[in-house]
Amino acid sequence: MVTPNRVVLKERVTSLMVPGARGSVGFWAEHAPMLVALAPGVVKFRPAGGPGAAFRLLATGGGFFEFSPDGRATLLADTAELPDEIDVERARAAYQRARRRLARPSPKVDISRAELALERALARLRTAGKS
Repeated sequence: MVTPNRVVLKERVTSLMVPGARGSVGFWAEHAPMLVALAPGVVKFRPAGGPGAAFRLLATGGGFFEFSPDGRATLLADTAELPDEIDVERARAAYQRARRRLARPSPKVDISRAELALERALARLRTAGKS
């Protein structure tokens, strides 16, 4: 799981669910190869380590996900944050700001941009367990 700025996570997983642009998509071992456009949202994954391993979360701002024929999963994200990296107060402020912009549209407000900001903020809050 990488962004333009860093490698966020590099580990083996047994399954994962990604926020596709057309809905969530789940992947397990031996899944068919696939390339998925990501929407802002929460990636849910289970690290390798036995059936009792707990799911972990990652907030993403969109990007691409590839499941290759050799079983390698690669997430290329615009932004990605693990729960302990999220500034919850900043995410709450971004969420409120986006809601205000959408509640009172004006010619100065880019609605698509405000909707994406709302989705990113909500993904960050959900990942941090604060939504």
